[in-house]
Amino acid sequence: MDNSSGVGVIDKAAQVLDALEAGPTTLAQLVAATGLARPTVHRLALALVHHRLVSRDIQGRFVLGTRLVELASAAGEDRLIASAGPVLMQLRDATGESAQIFRRQGDWRVCVASAERPIGLRDTIPVGTQLSMKAGSAAQVLLAWEDHDRLLEGLQSARFTPTVLAGVRRRGWGQSLGEREPGVASVSAPVRGPSGRVIAAVSISGPIERLTRQPGRLHAEVVCNAGRILTEALRKNND
Repeated sequence: MDNSSGVGVIDKAAQVLDALEAGPTTLAQLVAATGLARPTVHRLALALVHHRLVSRDIQGRFVLGTRLVELASAAGEDRLIASAGPVLMQLRDATGESAQIFRRQGDWRVCVASAERPIGLRDTIPVGTQLSMKAGSAAQVLLAWEDHDRLLEGLQSARFTPTVLAGVRRRGWGQSLGEREPGVASVSAPVRGPSGRVIAAVSISGPIERLTRQPGRLHAEVVCNAGRILTEALRKNND
């Protein structure tokens, strides 16, 4: 499908922003993803940085900028968060565990929505909490479908292995046992944007004594279903 608007510089800037949806990206990766000439990509990326539509992380890679968050908030149109509440509450009620949605921001994953278990022992993760991309089932899911270079980079110092991520891709979900915090287990599944890219992870988490040492066996089906519902909501809202 031809996505050209007829305004070349806008189309090229949109290609750069689309490529950054997958996470931190080097200039070389931007060139490969967009198919544009390196000088053109460099010029556009720096212009977008100037307007805060793009930022740089501590390693100098390009990431989506804070201005996009401000604009989305002003428009009241963060479709993922708008769709999240009922889905997370159903997931919490079905599993009896706290439910969250995480997005990747640079080297971190950020909780953007949650539904807490009302009583008893729980794994509380307030909205806005930043957690490592090096541990936990949500980090596994957010990394598992990245391209080869980002995958290798993400695995450096991670508490999970390439074999674990291969299993996540094969099954369509991830689980962790004490990776992020001793005694805590979790199960996560991908949420995909309209382009098909993994843009978030939906998760449940709680004590291993309740989730057992095979939490995916208990809860993967319902967590994956929540991911599919959110993915479908994003697709419909984009039509």
